[in-house]
Amino acid sequence: MLTIGAFARLARLSPKALRLYDDLGLLPPAAVDPSSGYRFYDPAQLERARLVAWLRRLGMPLARIREVCALPAGEAAREVAAYRDRIAAEALARERLATFLVDYLSGRGSPMSDARAELGIRYAARTDTGRGRDTNEDAAYAGARLLAVADGMRGPVGGRASTAAIEALKPLETAGLAAGDLLNALSEAIGTADETIRAAEDDTSATTLTAMLWSGSELALVHIGDSRAYLLRDGALLRITTDHTMVQGLVDEGRLSADEARSHPQRALLVRALGAGETGPDLSLHTARAGDRYLLCSDGLSAVVAPDALERALREAGEPDATVDRLIALAYAGGAPDNIACVVADVVEV
Repeated sequence: MLTIGAFARLARLSPKALRLYDDLGLLPPAAVDPSSGYRFYDPAQLERARLVAWLRRLGMPLARIREVCALPAGEAAREVAAYRDRIAAEALARERLATFLVDYLSGRGSPMSDARAELGIRYAARTDTGRGRDTNEDAAYAGARLLAVADGMRGPVGGRASTAAIEALKPLETAGLAAGDLLNALSEAIGTADETIRAAEDDTSATTLTAMLWSGSELALVHIGDSRAYLLRDGALLRITTDHTMVQGLVDEGRLSADEARSHPQRALLVRALGAGETGPDLSLHTARAGDRYLLCSDGLSAVVAPDALERALREAGEPDATVDRLIALAYAGGAPDNIACVVADVVEV
């Protein structure tokens, strides 16, 4: 056993930090002297102590570090990767804002109104019960600054959860947020939605959520579960979200191919959802271009319609309203065994 001082030196942490991590349940000592209260640590705890220290150097909040440390190694790696992507996106947004301000204050830039406001979106949203369900637990929303789909689980309570998730985001549409504030605003709204769902009378409800929030040419994306977001750019379709499912984890580990995953009997088994579990959503920042087309959809569409058919429909179906109708029709042609939600948005110069 090591004293707290010896353990602190080996872990390159201060005794004060170790006491804090003990109080938070991150790194409790192996033993505590009942008389003096002095802490003792097992050398086997050094690896965890170093992991906590590295995550702190990364800037990760202690609450999220506690979540990461409780996960198996593979899931923890994905959480750290998601956090890395988030801080990279935030850094990029700050860099762009700083560049704009330097140019503006130096007399070389555009007016403070910012030329990126010349981009806007045309959009359409629709949900459908499908052939295989009696009720619709999916929800979809499209507005000038917010796009969202959610797929509730566990019957009617799931429908309330999906609606609550989107309702928590709607105030952001009129908040007048700058690009640099998008991710923080989305993160706070998602926290509110999660608390609302957990506080419901039937606390077994949960929902997926995939949503985009716009400011000028910047868009923030929040994603949890197996609803999806796609980008059609220059004629090519790219999926810009990763499913939070057990099967996707097997694909990431190389144990399943993408084709095998599509027909796997447990392909809908989620490892993350809003209102369930301790792991939060993925957050990322993207830059839109005129001519881009975005699709947000529940698995009632993506699990039934093949990627090449989705790509053809998005390229060929015309305006967003007509494209949504075409996508719903394709889901029905595939049997429509589940509820369907989809949003289509075109980025245009205004």
